[in-house]
Amino acid sequence: MKHFQLLLITMYISTAIGSLNTLPGCNDTCGAVSIPYPFGFSPGCYLPGFNLSCSNVNGIYQPFLSEYELVSIDLSSARARIKNIISSICHSPTGKITSHAGSVSLMYTPYRFSNTQNKVSLIGCETFAFVGIWQDSTWGFTGGCVSECPDLVGIENGTCSGIGCCQTTIPKGMNYYEVEFDSRYNNSMVYKFNPCSYVVLMEDAGFVFDTSYITTTALLHKKVPLVLDWAIRNKTCKDAIRAGTSFACVSGNSECVDSTNDSGYWCKCSSGYQGNPYLIGGCQDINECVAMNPCAKSSECRNTPGGYECLCPFGRYARGHDGACELQVSVIIGICISPLAMLLLGLGIYILRERRKLNKVKQKYFKQHGGWLLFEEMKSSKDYGFTIFSEEDIKKATNNYDNTQIIGHGGHGTVYKGILKGNVVAIKKCKFIDESQKKEFGKEMLILSEINHKNIVKLLGCCLEVEVPILVYEFISNGTLFQKIHDKKHGFSFSLENRLRIALESAEALAYLHSSASPPILHGDVKSSNILLDDNYTAKVSDFGASILAPNNEAQFVTLVQGTCGYLDPECLLTCQLTDKSDVFSFGVVLLELLTSKLPIYFDNPGDEKVLSSCFLAAMKEDRVQEFLDYKIIEAAQMDLIMQVAELAKECLNLKGEERPSMKEVADILGRLMQKISQKIWVVNGLDEEVQSLLGDQPLSYNQNSRCFSIEREVAQEMQNGR
Repeated sequence: MKHFQLLLITMYISTAIGSLNTLPGCNDTCGAVSIPYPFGFSPGCYLPGFNLSCSNVNGIYQPFLSEYELVSIDLSSARARIKNIISSICHSPTGKITSHAGSVSLMYTPYRFSNTQNKVSLIGCETFAFVGIWQDSTWGFTGGCVSECPDLVGIENGTCSGIGCCQTTIPKGMNYYEVEFDSRYNNSMVYKFNPCSYVVLMEDAGFVFDTSYITTTALLHKKVPLVLDWAIRNKTCKDAIRAGTSFACVSGNSECVDSTNDSGYWCKCSSGYQGNPYLIGGCQDINECVAMNPCAKSSECRNTPGGYECLCPFGRYARGHDGACELQVSVIIGICISPLAMLLLGLGIYILRERRKLNKVKQKYFKQHGGWLLFEEMKSSKDYGFTIFSEEDIKKATNNYDNTQIIGHGGHGTVYKGILKGNVVAIKKCKFIDESQKKEFGKEMLILSEINHKNIVKLLGCCLEVEVPILVYEFISNGTLFQKIHDKKHGFSFSLENRLRIALESAEALAYLHSSASPPILHGDVKSSNILLDDNYTAKVSDFGASILAPNNEAQFVTLVQGTCGYLDPECLLTCQLTDKSDVFSFGVVLLELLTSKLPIYFDNPGDEKVLSSCFLAAMKEDRVQEFLDYKIIEAAQMDLIMQVAELAKECLNLKGEERPSMKEVADILGRLMQKISQKIWVVNGLDEEVQSLLGDQPLSYNQNSRCFSIEREVAQEMQNGR
């Protein structure tokens, strides 16, 4: 079927473009052979080297390439076929040898023997022949084969494997060959059944061995086809295109092909086109619809430049190469899923609108919390080690606030462990924010981020595009002081020296906030759970969720009282003022925790709630402090030192804030006590005097039966009495 279609195409093309086979005024045939340009007979009708002759032989016109009869020319493969005489050698009973050793010379022409289409074929017994190239007065390639057969046994039709027949290939680039028989072989034993032997370079596809070639003289003086590869020699496509005017591929829709058999190039029409690429307009479109009608009956064939297409009615599509129309399932599916598509489109629009709303809300919160002011301040200076994180950053770092990431809860929020910018951090999700502080929040965060003290947890950044800002701190790995003191499983086994060191480091951190920070900063929620310990058990004061900047004047001083029950300054209940002495009071409670290992609010018996600070002060007045102390630190040699720490705690817990020491004074006293411990010098009296000189002698008032009472309750009572 395919061969029939190709025949139809060839016939159609021959009819449609026969007038474009050669140049005007030039003959395009000789006898029955078509002669397309670049071949021709007369000057101006051919390209250099492609001239032919047309001779009358026995009344029939035949084309010749030099002295060789031309059989055909194929432009599409750049090949030609000529007739080549078979060389022979014959032996008579009398011993006479008659030989004809032929040769073919195509030297100085655009032709080469095709190394892919031809083979050297030898037929005969006890025969050796070879062919060679004569070039520059020397032999070039030499090749041949040997055929042996002492008798006819083993010789078979169609087989050419060395018994009665042999073949060999030739190399590329050959344009001359000559045959020579080797006389050293003795044919006297075989001439009776093999009178002649033959050798020829011929088209391999046209040769089929027959045993009669051995026993008869049927091939004597016969001619066979020889395939030639031709090309425009001595230039590649690239060189020829660059040369311009001499480029042979002049037709549109044509292509240049580099020769694979020696240097040169040839031309062909592009796919879907046929004709003569060496003539202007020679390559013309093939109308496949007329030539071969390739589409099925159910479809309509439409010719296109270089091809065709099969058209089907609406709702059907062309299947395969023949264009048979089948039901287009995609159309049916499209009709069926249109409602679903509309639903998905509507859902997409809804999601897009919700995202826009969410972004507007985020921008609103960012502005409310002073984010733009913070951003501008950070942009003006590149030295800030502070980052504004997005909500997506925080969610990713906490695995969307996964409960397994929680490392702490507080009155002001929940703390998560997370990873931001490749670093482990503590992320605090605050519960609330003072509405009056919103606009200044961003500015305050920037000030807090500038705090740089070895005993203060570093504030790394914040997220402001949420309703309540989220704070990001450096991560401290060893938990809180509260956990170490009150962990019932492991117990608090720190020595007195380590306890005082932790107290000193915490006091120095608070003193830095009060005295060295600019502007001064009040912590507002000092407690053991806000004192973290690193791997070396160094104290790190944390949780600035309650921190405020110290006010500049009395009008700014009133603020919301914050803190944790058991640590809260009772004076705040009277004045509603949070001062630096409020942090001192809370620190005094932390000192008591370090000395006693008791909770700020604890139970002696079920239902018997007691406040540590109140009970401790009562014990101090009744001289029974030792009952409150952690037995692990009680040593006779250290009791005087412990009592001095207890005396310092008492002064920190003074009901009157103005009579409490400052945090700097507290840190100085603890520093001197640490020196005493490290040097093992116990000058108790001198230290007592030093404490007295720094703090003064401020007696406290207790009820007469020395009961353990609540300071908060006493303050409330005094408020009722009009204090």
